[in-house]
Formats: sequence, C-alpha cells, structure tokens
Amino acid sequence: MLLDLDGTVTDSAPGIIDSLKHTFTTLGLPVPNDDELTLFVGPPLTDTMRMHGGFNDDETMHAIDVYREHYANHALHAPVFPGMAGLIEALGMSDIPLSLATSKPELLATKILEHHGLAQHFDVIVGASEDETRSAKSDIVAEALRRLRERGVDVSNPVMVGDRGYDALGAAVNDVPTIMVEWGYGSPLEAGEAMAVVHSIDQLRARLLG
Repeated sequence: MLLDLDGTVTDSAPGIIDSLKHTFTTLGLPVPNDDELTLFVGPPLTDTMRMHGGFNDDETMHAIDVYREHYANHALHAPVFPGMAGLIEALGMSDIPLSLATSKPELLATKILEHHGLAQHFDVIVGASEDETRSAKSDIVAEALRRLRERGVDVSNPVMVGDRGYDALGAAVNDVPTIMVEWGYGSPLEAGEAMAVVHSIDQLRARLLG
C-alpha cells in the first residue's frame, strides 16, 4: 500500500501556506489569498510555482529555496490527522507492506514521520529528490514500487491512498488504483480517477483491514 503524506497523514496546509506567504512577501510580490495558496499543497512545488505563481524556471528554484528555508521551522509541527497514527500502527502490524509516496523532499518526509513516531511502520519511505529531478507523483509511485520489489514484496495488487487528483493520476500511470480521502485538501472534482472515496479514517480502516 502506498500512502500520501500532506492532507492524508498530516494536516500540513497551515504551515505550508504560512511559508508561501513568507516567500511571496520576501520576493516583493503580491500574496495570493488562502484559497489560492491551498492549490500549492500536494503537487511538487516546481509545478505549482510555475502554474499558480507564474514563475519561470530560475525564479521557481529561487522561490523554492526561500520557501524551504522558512518551512524547515514549521514542517515537524504539522499534526497527524486524528486516528491516522492508529491506522498506520495497525497497518505496520499487519501483513500489508506499507510505503510512503509523497511529493515532499524525502529527507524531510522521513524526519516528519520520525518526529511523530511513525517511521518504523513503513517498509519504505519515498519522496521527491532534493534536486527535484524526481518530483512528479508518477515517478515517486514508480520508485516506491521499485524499492518494495527490491525488498521482495509482491506489488501485483497495490493501492494508493491520497487526497488530490494529482495522487490518483500519478498512481494511474503505474496502473495503481487510488482511494481518495475527503479530509484532505482536494475537491470532489478531483476524485474522478479514484476507485473509491472515503469520508473518515474508520471507513479507510475498514477498506484496508476489513
């Protein structure tokens, strides 16, 4: 099973939005409103800075550097959604192989899971590479599946759990179906590619563990 981080495991939007506001202010640019900034949460920053921020390639990398310097002080404080820690622990004790598949930088994602005492429940933790050469969700899902195979895991029947259409599309490229969670940051319109939508962590637990 592949699990997204932002909007699925952790409620990271407030910290991300605060750091985005800092970034736009530092760069001397108008600060988008919170609804617009929420669109940045989930996909790779390289994509959202270009698409929603209007930056060119060089401006994008500079903006990401400013963002990451500020966000480093907030990332560990994003709370885990109520009930999610218990579900991850239950999955870790089951025979279901578990991988993180997030667009967050891999080292940061690992630190977040370690901070919340959850890292040990994951067979592999996969995120974006530091240089952003691996940032597309399809590439991250592919890498997660590759690492699981390296560990001898049967990945013939995987499932992705995420909160954005971006998660479902990236998984679909790898022939992986997606369960969308409603407590994250996506809209109902983003659930079109999902095989199922769950409204609560109890519903997700029932689907995954029975």
